[in-house]
Amino acid sequence: MEQFTQYFHLPITDPVMVFAIVLFVIFLAPRLLQRFKVPGIIGMILSGALLGPNGFHVLEKSYAIELFGTVGLLYIMFQAGLEVDLNEFKKTRKKGMVFGLLSFAIPQVFGAIGVWYLLDLSWPSALLLASMFASHTLVAYSIVSRLDLVRNEVVTVTLGGTLVVNILALLVLAVIASSVEGDLGAGFWLGLLVSLSIFVYVVVEIGPRVVRWFFRNVESEGASQYIFVLSFVFAASFGAKLAGVEPIIGAFLAGLAINRLVPGTSPLMNRIDFVGSALFIPFFLIHVGMLSDFSIFLKGKTALIAVGVIAALSISLKWLPAYLTARIYGYRKEEQGVMFGLSVAQAASTLAAALVGYELGFINDDVLNGIIIMILVTCMVSSFVVESAGRKLAVLQADEVPEEELAEERLLVPVANPANIMPLVDLAVMITPPGSRQPVYPLSVINDDASASSRILETKKQLEKAVRYAAATDTLLEPITRIDVSPGSGIVRTIKEMMITRVIVGWHGDYHPKDHLFGTVLDYILLNCFREVLVTRLLIPLNTLEKIFVIVPENAELELHFPHWLKTLKTLANQTTGTLHFAGPADTIARITELAQHDKPVVEVHTQVFSDWEDILILGREVGPDDLFVIVQARERTISYQSWMKRLPRYLSRHFSEVSFLLIYPDQEH
Repeated sequence: MEQFTQYFHLPITDPVMVFAIVLFVIFLAPRLLQRFKVPGIIGMILSGALLGPNGFHVLEKSYAIELFGTVGLLYIMFQAGLEVDLNEFKKTRKKGMVFGLLSFAIPQVFGAIGVWYLLDLSWPSALLLASMFASHTLVAYSIVSRLDLVRNEVVTVTLGGTLVVNILALLVLAVIASSVEGDLGAGFWLGLLVSLSIFVYVVVEIGPRVVRWFFRNVESEGASQYIFVLSFVFAASFGAKLAGVEPIIGAFLAGLAINRLVPGTSPLMNRIDFVGSALFIPFFLIHVGMLSDFSIFLKGKTALIAVGVIAALSISLKWLPAYLTARIYGYRKEEQGVMFGLSVAQAASTLAAALVGYELGFINDDVLNGIIIMILVTCMVSSFVVESAGRKLAVLQADEVPEEELAEERLLVPVANPANIMPLVDLAVMITPPGSRQPVYPLSVINDDASASSRILETKKQLEKAVRYAAATDTLLEPITRIDVSPGSGIVRTIKEMMITRVIVGWHGDYHPKDHLFGTVLDYILLNCFREVLVTRLLIPLNTLEKIFVIVPENAELELHFPHWLKTLKTLANQTTGTLHFAGPADTIARITELAQHDKPVVEVHTQVFSDWEDILILGREVGPDDLFVIVQARERTISYQSWMKRLPRYLSRHFSEVSFLLIYPDQEH
């Protein structure tokens, strides 16, 4: 009996019980509140408030909860940097700057005046409190991610603004804290500038090189990649602290720095999303709830006034920048709502600034309690607004998708050796249109002879590894095994029977004079299949590419499915390097530039005019072992066919043995 009461005495301190309770909260709270159409995030915040030391005191705000809460906050910022569309981020950087400056200036100026007048604070105290109104935390980012709005322009603008406003707000905190010590001379500013410059250079320039080297040279087992990336994130977060800014800035920059190295469709990204949404981020939300103290409403008129003023100013002064930005750039009401919802939430970084101000004597007990209640209120407002406006925006976004983008593609990956299927699966997953419900079909053709049965069993076992690998990316693989008189015949027959629209074929890169082009099987496919065929040899992981260099033949823009393969390359670039380098005739380059600018996804495109195809080897010198060499081909008797295309396999075999390449034979079906 004593042992029983020991474990269930409040507050519960046994680590096993504490962890079990938190996990039950993470599981039950969102589901219970969803019945009342309340966002799940609110459930976890309220649960933390009720179970915490200022509620029923079931749980203590222990070091472990605080640790997981801090990790969750950094995880949110890391994911935001990792999932942002960098090309859209660059394209909208001016808009992000405008929103960030408005989000800082309006709360900072009017907030300081408001609390100075209404709460009778000193100017340093008013400026510090107003900087907390200005800063914000992306508490509702998981809602945006769930609604597939991450790549919407207004979300990208808000992320850019978040970086600007948090740096400025934390700078105000650093200046006010230093003013107490009387150290605001040139040495302070020079030291801050130097430390920040070194920090940004290490994270943005050196960090990606180290991560790229790791991905290329160390085993690709998922757990080791995840742990390494997480180590980089928290090292960057600590580096930010050493540089004089908050760790959340380091986590966000770390996400931006390795954005291209972690494709959105990769197993690694899937693991990052899963662990964050299942564990770290819910812990953070519960931790935020545990900070709330509802007893403040029993502490008299002064405390209630402080709570009301702080909450009202914080929310209204965050609505105004979102409203002005939406009016300036013509955003819709739903987009304005998402922008406001994401930027209104205050969380742990605000509390950290409040505690610093409290310790320095700038903030009294009533104001501190008001800030804590403000954190709870703004997080709830953020969740409600983003859920409501985000759902409406997601519907509008879905309605705007052109009908041709909704057409389902069926992708076949013939494999001669199933043990080498992983690079082909990676390519298939990366070029599959977002939202596609069709599986990828790996195909193994067995010759019809006496050993066919035993080889079928062996092949199926090897293909099961590919199925498990693809499952980590939420991609469905449906392996197909066929018995036929020849591999080429089996592949072509499957293409027709399964109504395949695209084929990815690996090529070893060895050319023999007796081959017509690539060898018996590939030649047979190209002669008898008129769907899009991608012939590839991948020597490095796709996520570590530095450049995609594309050679386009004359008249390629006149082919029926020209926009289709162009969009395929843009999708691949968007998942990896973010840049495409095209070389081709002037008319073709002009058409590529036109389509690349108007159609999504947005990628950075570089072009150069080139027409002397007999000197294709000279052009190939611009491609290194860290790049992907793409050549748009054509079948004989098509409008873009050129005589040099016959010699291409020999050129690739002799002169590009250390280069990854992709040959595209466009779709010829009407």
